[in-house]
Parts: sequence; C-alpha cells; structure tokens
Amino acid sequence: MQQQAIVAQQFGNTASAYLTSSVHAQGADLAQLREIAAGMPRRPVVLDLGCGAGHASFAVAPVADSVTAYDLSHEMLDVVANAARERGHHTISTQQGNVATLPFIDASFCMVVTRFSAHHWLDVPAALREVRRVLKPNGVFIIIDITAPESPLHDTTLQAVELLRDASHVRDYRASEWLRMLSDAGFASEQLNHWKLQMKFDEWTARMRTPAERVTAIRSLLHGAPEETRRYFAVEADDSFSIDSSLFKATPANLA
Repeated sequence: MQQQAIVAQQFGNTASAYLTSSVHAQGADLAQLREIAAGMPRRPVVLDLGCGAGHASFAVAPVADSVTAYDLSHEMLDVVANAARERGHHTISTQQGNVATLPFIDASFCMVVTRFSAHHWLDVPAALREVRRVLKPNGVFIIIDITAPESPLHDTTLQAVELLRDASHVRDYRASEWLRMLSDAGFASEQLNHWKLQMKFDEWTARMRTPAERVTAIRSLLHGAPEETRRYFAVEADDSFSIDSSLFKATPANLA
C-alpha cells in the first residue's frame, strides 16, 4: 500500500478518537497559537495543514478572517466540519489534499499552521516549498510537532516506538533538522517553545488501534532500552513515557 493511502486509512479509522484526545485537544501551545494569530496586523486568512481533528483550526478561528482545514483523510475533515458547526466556528471550511501539492494560488494565506502532523508527511521539503509559495510575503508559518532528540541513541528508540505504534509514521525530526529544512525552503525560523508531552501508554496505543503484537513489541523495546534512554523518556512502570514537542515560527527569509 502506498504511504499516502496508509496515512488516510490510519486516520480515517481513528478520526473521532482524535477529537476527544486530551493530548491533541489541550495544551498551552494552542493558546500560544491563538496569541500569534491575534497579534497579526489584521485578522488572518489561515491554512491548517494536516488539520487532523481540527484543534489548531478551532484555536485560531475566533481571531481569524477564515480558516481552511486541509487534510488527506476525508473522515478527519468530516469530524472537523461537524465539530466546527457544533462550536459555532462558521469561518472554518475544509478541503482534502496532499500537503506536497497544495491547490491554492500563490500568496493566498496570511498564516499557515500545522500541529502534530508533519511527522506523517512523506516529503517535508516539498511541503515546505509549497507553504512558502502560498504564504503572503509578510505571512507567518507555525509548526508544532513532536521533535526527536539530538542524540542518535534516543532518536532511534523514538522512531522505532512510533513506527510500531503507527504504520503511517515517517519521522519525528530533530529541532536542528527543522531549522535546516526551513532555511532550505526560504524561511527564517526560530524555535519559540519546547516542552515535554506525556504519553499515557494504554491511551496512546488504543487511540491508534495498535495491534496487540505491536503493543507487546513496544513494551519489549522500552523495557530493553539502555538506562539513559529510559531516563530521557521518563519511562514509567506502566510504560507511559514523555516525548519532546516544539513550536517553531518561520517567516519568509526576505522579510525576517
């Protein structure tokens, strides 16, 4: 099965779980995202890439002129559309598509956001070039995602655990990788914030409907990991653990 089909299937099957997931529905990063949108010179026209269940869209909608929630999974978009209606976010519209080939004209958006999605993207550099194209010259691009440790030892463990849990996983990028990729795509960027995000093991695997044999493999990998890696991820007795998350802000380099 092609990677895009795997992503669409994985998240189509679990769309509703992501709407109510506390990991996705809550967080100081959502408040920071809204503050950035509210601080723009005028109410922004926003694109939410890989919108998932729509939490970033919902965060910025009250201060935005319009929000386009964009995702590969039409089931996810149905969840967003229904929730937006129920919450009175009438400025949110949905559109299905691939982040690497955006169906928008140049300089369409004041603000582009993506939250906990880019680690599923097959071609991040291509997507970043597309963001640069559709973003207005004075626009802002906000990336919120899991970030891999700079240590290769810990990085390898994280990628293995992520892939066992979710077949649509591509890569959690290191902060240094994000900054380099953004620079290569024509952005000036900075890591505005970073924090630890706790993964409650049973909820984390149930949300993605991880098969039992893969759950067993994840537990085995965590149990057998080097002690310094277990300390880094703060692995608990029930195999819950903590991972790094970051918020990056990027602007077109010619206006940085």
